[in-house]
Amino acid sequence: MTKHDSPELHARFRSVLCPIKNCENEILDHRVQAYSSQKICKIYRISEQRIGQGDLLLALGRTERRLAQNREAARKSRLRKKAYVQQLETSRIRLQQVEHELQRARSQGLFVGGCSAAGDMSSGAAMFDMEYARWLDDDSKRLAELRGGLQAHLLDGNLGLIVEECMQHYDELFQLKAALARADVFHLLTGSWATPAERCFFWMGGFRPSELLKILIPQLDPLTEQQLLGICNLQQSSEQAEEALAQGLHRLHQSLADTVAAGTLNDGVAAPNYMSLMAVALEKLASLESFYQQADNLRQQTLHQMRRILTTRQAARCFLSIGEYNRRLRALSNLWASRPRENFIGTESLSPTATELQRHQLPRPCNSDQIGWLREVAGHHATGSLPVEVAVAPGDIQLEDENREPER
Repeated sequence: MTKHDSPELHARFRSVLCPIKNCENEILDHRVQAYSSQKICKIYRISEQRIGQGDLLLALGRTERRLAQNREAARKSRLRKKAYVQQLETSRIRLQQVEHELQRARSQGLFVGGCSAAGDMSSGAAMFDMEYARWLDDDSKRLAELRGGLQAHLLDGNLGLIVEECMQHYDELFQLKAALARADVFHLLTGSWATPAERCFFWMGGFRPSELLKILIPQLDPLTEQQLLGICNLQQSSEQAEEALAQGLHRLHQSLADTVAAGTLNDGVAAPNYMSLMAVALEKLASLESFYQQADNLRQQTLHQMRRILTTRQAARCFLSIGEYNRRLRALSNLWASRPRENFIGTESLSPTATELQRHQLPRPCNSDQIGWLREVAGHHATGSLPVEVAVAPGDIQLEDENREPER
């Protein structure tokens, strides 16, 4: 054992080296801790940045959605404004036409269609007339589309869509009528919203279903036996319902007349039970709305039943026939209104007695020969002599003998 291997030397050497190692270990631990702290801070900052970007993306998404909703709302608002302006323009044109017709009727000393004065029309009736004018314009467009589809031989699926639109279009008209019936049923029953030729064929404010079926059957050939049976049954049930409604309306008229005529009529409003009679009459008059609604329901059900009985192409021809029939009635009214009005009483349709009266009351103008004859008669009458050759006037003018017995 050398002197360098002595335990004392080793103990001294360890006592010198141990503090150095401990110091190195502490420095290393500090370095590790500092590196870990820097790494954690960096990771935290990266995470914080990522979280902030996510919130920013969410906010941008919400803004884009809100802007898209605003653009869609603005587009719908523009469409509503455009439709409203078009409706106002249509109403303005319709009003100008009505005013023109009214001015023309006043200049001719007539009253348009026998309707009530414009001041007597309720606001609901005026609104219905404008809506009905718009409905007629839309109906013309749908009929043109339906005629084009038939001529182009569209498939039943595509043609069926047009037919369903026509059916919904008629349902819209029935809804308009139902709304007006609650406010002014007299406007509907009198047919003031339609042309005079249409009113001639009206039954309780509209077309008679059984008569419409009679018109449509020849237009829908060929029909199968099952279809003919279905239409005949529909026509028979329609006639029965029409008869029931007509009898009910007749009883209502009779009851209303009896109520109004009850008591003493000579006393006028001073009658003791005048107000009570008017109250009872108002209650009975209110049932007119129910009769009209039932008649309109019968008309609507008839159209729907016909749609179910017929095929798609037959239904298209059915709606075309209805539209063309009503269009011809409106054209007939226009022709009647624009006919020459110099002579309202036709001599062809008058009896001989009426023709004779017209000849005496409204003599025709004299021609040149008759004027010369009158002057010659006046000259001889002044001198007191009347030649035989001028005793009879030329043409139609004859002198009346006061002592002659009148013709029987």
